[in-house]
Amino acid sequence: MLYEVTGDILLSRAAAIAHGVSPNDNFHQGLALSLREQWPALYQDFRHYCKTQKVEAGGLWVWAGADGRRIINLFTQDPPRSAGQHPGRATVQHVGHALKRLHTLVEAEKITSLALPRLATGVGGLEWTAVQPLLEQHLGTLKIPVIVYTRYEKGVAAKEPSLS
Repeated sequence: MLYEVTGDILLSRAAAIAHGVSPNDNFHQGLALSLREQWPALYQDFRHYCKTQKVEAGGLWVWAGADGRRIINLFTQDPPRSAGQHPGRATVQHVGHALKRLHTLVEAEKITSLALPRLATGVGGLEWTAVQPLLEQHLGTLKIPVIVYTRYEKGVAAKEPSLS
């Protein structure tokens, strides 16, 4: 079930946080930057993964912190054209493919709750009206709380549903 909340996703009590990035992303803006600052090892492991694997838009990569929290990196954007450039824009197709894979991952790994922002609408450049139906389609049937942070308020814990 999807729940829309206002607050700081970094304060979420969900078992996993998903967010959109591009292959070879530098995590220098948006939520990715906040995650990099909160968990520096996430970015180091992400860079290693991108250098050693064939990473394509529409896929995902999961990182697990020492505290058991999982960060699910959804490849919603095209990669930068060359080193040092900004990532490409997100596409509805990439978001749809990544969310389909996320649904499969949640069920296979028995993830008990999931938080995500208004995916691909910040740095990714998509309109929420294009992304929201994809969340409903791909995550709306999950039997866990899926908490969508629709408005960011730094340092404010959202009123999340019970995450037992």
